[in-house]
Amino acid sequence: MPYGFTCGVVAAAGAFFGLFVGTAQGSGLAGIVVGAALCAGLAFLAMAVAGVAHERTFKWGVLALFAVAGFWIGALPGLVVGTLFGWFIGWFIYWVGRCRYRSKLPPYLTSGQVLWHYSFRVICGAIFVFLITPILVVMPLSFNAQNFFTFTPEMLAFDPAGYSLKHYRDFFNSADWQQALRNSLLIAPVATLLSVGFGTLAAIGLSQPHVPFRRAIMAILISPMIVPLIISAAGMYFFYSRIGLQGTYLGVVLAHAALGIPFVIITVTATLVGFDRSLTRAAANMGADPVTTFFRVQMPLILPGVISGGLFAFITSFDEVVVVLFVGSANQQTLPWQMFTGLREQISPTILAVATMLVAISICLLTTLEVLRRRAEKLRGLSPG
Repeated sequence: MPYGFTCGVVAAAGAFFGLFVGTAQGSGLAGIVVGAALCAGLAFLAMAVAGVAHERTFKWGVLALFAVAGFWIGALPGLVVGTLFGWFIGWFIYWVGRCRYRSKLPPYLTSGQVLWHYSFRVICGAIFVFLITPILVVMPLSFNAQNFFTFTPEMLAFDPAGYSLKHYRDFFNSADWQQALRNSLLIAPVATLLSVGFGTLAAIGLSQPHVPFRRAIMAILISPMIVPLIISAAGMYFFYSRIGLQGTYLGVVLAHAALGIPFVIITVTATLVGFDRSLTRAAANMGADPVTTFFRVQMPLILPGVISGGLFAFITSFDEVVVVLFVGSANQQTLPWQMFTGLREQISPTILAVATMLVAISICLLTTLEVLRRRAEKLRGLSPG
């Protein structure tokens, strides 16, 4: 590619990263200018002097340059960040300058289509980073040796003395946190079972074409996903107060089950789209009653969708705080409620450890969901018709 194009694109990348470095040092504008000029100069040297013959040597030189600069600016953390950026910018210069970004694209694409192809991926990546950064910040903070919600100088210097399992020990040794954990482990599984039972039956019933007002009933059943949670919580509070369920475990379980049912209905309904109904008719012709047909024929095929809906319902119940604040009492204080209290009243760093454990549990559950989703796709692909 022309030197101007390569230097301009690489300079834009350098300005973007320089903004963060400069802001950390007290001048974002200076970071932009220095980053753009430095990366543009490196791009010109790579294209005009080093060339492809010395590509490997040039990349190692760029990596060493940014590693030394990072260590000079930010000690050991700066060394890590500088090394990563040096590797990236060395690869990026040749990727752009030698037109390697077109190697895996159809040759007939116009320049505008190529630009949109990569711009779309950059936008998606930026959104992903924006969403995932708060989680990535909380997890290392949970190992802070001090009672702070910020990174200490020892942590930034990767000093082992700055890290500790103190907050995790506080969680397991605290009576309040353990009571909240027991409440969550008591309420969430029961609410999940109710959600799975009622949601699966509702999905199967609404999938029958002869059921009248199917769309209206479906809209009503999935309304807890659409209606703002604070409105649902207030309505449940006034309703449960009249029938004596407010402040009871049964009331909290039923409220969480109502929030989880829409997820089960949606996932099971999606699974039933690829279900071959001739199998149930064949089972009936062979003399099987409806209950036997459901458990021996239909349920094994829609089981991935049922389990996926159950996992969504469990996550919803385990992480829910607004409804339990309205419907529950001090005796039904769950983990999210205790975390909310820790932020509002006590400013307890233990919530960082709890948040990290909840993130780990959510990752495991979402991984299970992905495995089940792929299994369901295989089953739908193998089913006849």
